[in-house]
Amino acid sequence: MLFAHSSERRDRTDWEPLKDHLLAVAARAGEYSAQFDARAWGETAGLLHDLGKAKPAFQAKLRGEANSEPHSGEGARYAEEHLPGLVGKLLAFCIAGHHSGLPNGATHSEGRPPTPLRERTRTAELIQLPEGIVLPTVVGHIPRPLSVVPANASERSFAFQFFARMIFSALVDADYIETERFYDELGGRASRRSQGPSVAVLSEALEERLSRFGNPSGTVNKLRDEIRSHVRSQAAAAPGLFSLTVPTGGGKTLASLAFALDHAKRHGLQRVIYVIPYTSIVEQTADVFRDALKDNEAVLEHHSAFDWDGLDDPAESERMKLAAQNWDRPVIVTTAVQFFESLYSNRTSKCRKLHRLANAVMILDEAQTLPLRLLRPCLAALRELARGYNSSIVLCTATQPALFREDGFPHPEGFARADVRELAPQPAQLYEALRRVRVVNCGPLSDDELLARLAAKASGLVIVNNRRHARQLFERIRDHDGASHLTTSMTPEHRRSVLREVRTRLAQDLPVHLIATSLIEAGVDVDFPVVYRAVAGIDSVAQAAGRCNREGRMAERGEVFVFRPSGEHRPPPDLKQFADIGAEILSRHADPLSLDAVRDYFRLLYWDRAHDLDAEMVGSVRGIIPAIERSGGQMDFPFADIASAFRIIADGALPIVIRGGAFGVPDATLERLQTHPHPGTIARQLQPYQIQLPQRVRGRFVAAGAAEFWREDEFGPQFLLLANVDLYDDRAGLRWDDIEDFGLQEL
Repeated sequence: MLFAHSSERRDRTDWEPLKDHLLAVAARAGEYSAQFDARAWGETAGLLHDLGKAKPAFQAKLRGEANSEPHSGEGARYAEEHLPGLVGKLLAFCIAGHHSGLPNGATHSEGRPPTPLRERTRTAELIQLPEGIVLPTVVGHIPRPLSVVPANASERSFAFQFFARMIFSALVDADYIETERFYDELGGRASRRSQGPSVAVLSEALEERLSRFGNPSGTVNKLRDEIRSHVRSQAAAAPGLFSLTVPTGGGKTLASLAFALDHAKRHGLQRVIYVIPYTSIVEQTADVFRDALKDNEAVLEHHSAFDWDGLDDPAESERMKLAAQNWDRPVIVTTAVQFFESLYSNRTSKCRKLHRLANAVMILDEAQTLPLRLLRPCLAALRELARGYNSSIVLCTATQPALFREDGFPHPEGFARADVRELAPQPAQLYEALRRVRVVNCGPLSDDELLARLAAKASGLVIVNNRRHARQLFERIRDHDGASHLTTSMTPEHRRSVLREVRTRLAQDLPVHLIATSLIEAGVDVDFPVVYRAVAGIDSVAQAAGRCNREGRMAERGEVFVFRPSGEHRPPPDLKQFADIGAEILSRHADPLSLDAVRDYFRLLYWDRAHDLDAEMVGSVRGIIPAIERSGGQMDFPFADIASAFRIIADGALPIVIRGGAFGVPDATLERLQTHPHPGTIARQLQPYQIQLPQRVRGRFVAAGAAEFWREDEFGPQFLLLANVDLYDDRAGLRWDDIEDFGLQEL
């Protein structure tokens, strides 16, 4: 008998027969693929994925022989040789990559796996199907995503490679789940997985929760209630593309969740995925959702920093860890980095969740923050999910980017205005109704002039474009009553402490003079009477305005002064174009935050950067979309090269862990983790005490002896701890200029 999995028993009485595993994976992969009308494709991939385990050398490996016999190439070869062209080729990619990742089609890759599909199938052995395995017919029914393939060659190629990713996801998730099930049963353990309540149940729970609010008081709260009611009234609309254009402070978060749950319930969709640009807002939004739904397990918070081990219930911790592997929860709150990089990844661990995007509602919060140099592939993926996978996409923002062809978007991935339905009630009138600030272009200001203006106000917020400028301004006022500082040079725990104090002082009408970088614009709920914003993109100015008179309590409108800093503090190179176009809009429009001004801003931004909206190199080809189109003729898609190219955070920032002081990792925690065997758990527990640094800066800390690696023999250069604790200021954060002059403090 042929086996798929072994145990410690040498008599093989509890080993899993290969046929049983193939049938189990086929059934589950078919079930997952049926969500996008491709059951036979998933079943076929499942039946062929471990065909190579039938080789005598692999069976010997199961019996304990030391060899490195691979097993994924044989099923891929069988698919190519026995199934018709397109079917065989796309399934061969999935089967060949179900352990090592989707390969390139024809060329070697510098990423992983390096060996292309063409070479893998050529060198694989010729294996026949095990007795009792019969492949379903995959050509009699064309799956929905391929039934109406776009006529445009580029869009057609994109549809084919995207479909391959979805089948790949269904296969690898099914394989993981069935292998986990076998070993759980072998060990006498019950299944550790649970799916949580349905979206229908959660929709009713949210309705009950909102009904407790009663009649809202105050103009802003009444408007929020009206917006939410209007948005929910459109839940019956057919799945597809939507926009939700609501000014900052208009209640977009709960309104979009309510629409998504109602919409999913109405159309039989299975989950809501809330995509947020920044990790700090993920945590905040997940907490809002848990409170609104009164169900902790219904909401999965998935990002690199989440500490599952910090949950009170060990069983819940285990279930949430497992759910994060494949997004098996009704509500997912995640980051744009996690979401989009998974869409273009080739790794099994990242791709497992992709099939969960079919029949789902995806809300893109702050849609204007989509990365410009990857904007075309991001839009292409969103369009494809709506086109072929019965999913709804909601572009949720206060400053709707000009992504429409009618607005002059310079690439075919732009949306047709008729295809995107607006959920908000009359956005132009809504903007006027929720307009709580006036924006003033006050031209150039020196630091002296800026600080003099700030001192003349009881409380005020200053937002500048770089960390060094913020630090210099703060140092000049740090001894003043109410002076505060907020930058990415602080640990998450430190930033939370600062914001708690700021909110408390504002609530008590005590003076607050906060100097911050743009991180405060990332959904941070503060309410200042006046804001000074260094010239930036109009979307950033709008976010800054959202921290001014946020609740509309002032008799007059709050004031947002946009200024141009002195020469030495010009915007950094990566922000200069945004700031220059923002300055142009300020000079053109009396109200730079009006819908017309925002549309004008994005039109200029996209037009000026038309050639940079898909800028990464995929092998020798510039751009992910062109690389897919070029390889589409023979279906030799460069999956491994695309995965290497698609990185939202391009500079590869790495963490340094702060120790000592009020906001560093306590010595007791480090001592407890000194013998912990799992680096993932350690990383999550150290996350509240770390700061992300550019790799070159991190290297300078090491070279200067200002930081040292911790448990390097076991984990390599994964955990870098600050050695010179004097470099971290409990009011201003980490100092990382002129590191070489600091010297090393004795530990």
